[in-house]
Amino acid sequence: MTVPPEGLPLAAEFPAAHREQWQTLVEGVLRKSGAQPEDGAAAERALSTALQDGLRARPLYTAEDAPADPGLPGFPPFVRGARPQGASVAGWDVRQRHGDPDPRRTNEAVLADLEHGGGSLWLELGGEGLPVTALGEALTGVYLDLAGVVLDAGAEFPEAAARLFKLYQEREVSPGSASGTLGADPLGLQARTGDAARTTALLTEAAALAARCAEDFPGLRAVAVDALPYHEAGGSPAQELGASLAAGVAYLRALTGAGLSVDAALGQLEFRYAADADQFLTIAKFRAARRLWARVAEACGASPAASAQRQHAVTSAVMMTARDPWVNMLRTTIACLAAGVGGADAVTVLPFDAALGLPDAFARRIARNTQAILLEESHLARVVDPAGGSWYVERLTDELAHAAWAWFQEIEGAGGLAAALESGLVGERIAATWAERSVRLAKRREPVTGVSEFPNLGEQALVREPAPAGPGGGLPKVRRAEAFEALRDRSDARLAATGARPALFLASIGTAAAHTARTTFAANLFQAGGIATTAHEGTEPAAFAEAFAASGAEVACLCSSDALYEEHAEAVAAALGAAGARRVLLAGRPGATPPAGVDGFVFAGGDAVAVLTSLLDQLDQPDQPVRPDETDETNRPDETGQTDQTGVAR
Repeated sequence: MTVPPEGLPLAAEFPAAHREQWQTLVEGVLRKSGAQPEDGAAAERALSTALQDGLRARPLYTAEDAPADPGLPGFPPFVRGARPQGASVAGWDVRQRHGDPDPRRTNEAVLADLEHGGGSLWLELGGEGLPVTALGEALTGVYLDLAGVVLDAGAEFPEAAARLFKLYQEREVSPGSASGTLGADPLGLQARTGDAARTTALLTEAAALAARCAEDFPGLRAVAVDALPYHEAGGSPAQELGASLAAGVAYLRALTGAGLSVDAALGQLEFRYAADADQFLTIAKFRAARRLWARVAEACGASPAASAQRQHAVTSAVMMTARDPWVNMLRTTIACLAAGVGGADAVTVLPFDAALGLPDAFARRIARNTQAILLEESHLARVVDPAGGSWYVERLTDELAHAAWAWFQEIEGAGGLAAALESGLVGERIAATWAERSVRLAKRREPVTGVSEFPNLGEQALVREPAPAGPGGGLPKVRRAEAFEALRDRSDARLAATGARPALFLASIGTAAAHTARTTFAANLFQAGGIATTAHEGTEPAAFAEAFAASGAEVACLCSSDALYEEHAEAVAAALGAAGARRVLLAGRPGATPPAGVDGFVFAGGDAVAVLTSLLDQLDQPDQPVRPDETDETNRPDETGQTDQTGVAR
């Protein structure tokens, strides 16, 4: 093996490659596929992927795309981590959430978590949850000088903090050994409840708690800057970050106004962000959050040592599904990995059955062991900022930071977060973001595995005890799967009432090679709405009519290639109509004139929720004829009118 001379790159013997050369090659490939890009740059743009907040993921990144030097881990602007050693010494803090209102069961779960790898506890108190007065019982047997305690008591945070202080005293825990967060978050409470009347008074209470912690409990933080209300309402990553910055600035004003120094006030804040299954965007979000907060701290005159943001990552509740909940294990694993790679100080993995109610012991164990595998077996925390130096991640971090900063400035320009919440600015902007995302979800441009894609109509439902209702009245809580799960609920109700699900007959015309792509697509689509499907393959109209009559279905869908549609669609559609089909659809891109007997089209990129809702509405009215109306999404072509390689129109 020839060793290159010192200083000579390994690629020195190869000709230099330029972006323009790559663009030219891409342009040629796209032209062969039927696209007609204007030039190489247009070809590259055609391969980019739209993200939220106006960002785009490009198909190629080079050193030219890298932003300014992000610095070193543990030094401003902290993009690469809040500490020089990262999490390499002990890993991140494995923080388990507990929301069972029964103090005995909570205590059992708490002890199990701490015994099997948990590092700290996140307790939801007050309201319909665990009573604040039961905090001592829930923490029976817990070594409070070893395990951090994070409280989440809403408006009752002063009482919860007082109860915890009393436990420290009763159990002779030295103030220097106590750790955790008292969970004061008046602005987060306003976001969740819509009630601004108590915000000012609660800010005063939070400042008093912060002063006490700063003086007597150096390991405790008083304030949680919780960005989950904005994420769980459907907000984008930039909106989540921008709102958290505005909340953090409001708390800094309150704490310094109560007499704390800027450095001391910064030390009283812990930020809570969502981590979802978009791993690169999650990594970029945590890196961008530290950069943004370091800029705020710098502007406030803080010392560099106090400017690092303390981060608590929670796997996203928005991505969790009640249907096929086992897939949530995969989602939370990716989210946990992304949070760890992004540099979060503490991570909470929601149990896979969290969308169903109170998790059982098995689900909590899986959530706990997800982190144990990443830390102990995958050694994820032994590398400081694993994504650092990636041109894509560095660029995405920079662009996300700029988008979040613009939203933060808009909130501040509206009078701060409290005023922006009260005026409706935050709610309206987040609602618009969610409405836009809902369109992508409805069209299955953003698929939800096990729900909108690859559903299992025969799955055995998991039953869990209902979880306590949290505070409401403010920003809503949404989930990606909710529209499709509502359709499945309708199907289940019909099954319970009649003994059978709504059914649809797939007329698969021709051989498997001709119809499989569209038959698979159609079956997947209709089953996502709880509509059971049966299929018959062939070309004889009489055979299709006989199979349809035996199926018990009321509607049918033709599935085949465009060539076979021209030859057989009208005859098969007529036979199905004569056999009693109340509606005949066709899987494929709408043409100028639909074949006779075809009432509508289904295609990839169409509004699946609208199609399925329309079908269920009409199938629930057996005495009414099924006819397409002018607003039926099945009759509308996609905005692109393109066809993928399987021949399924999209």
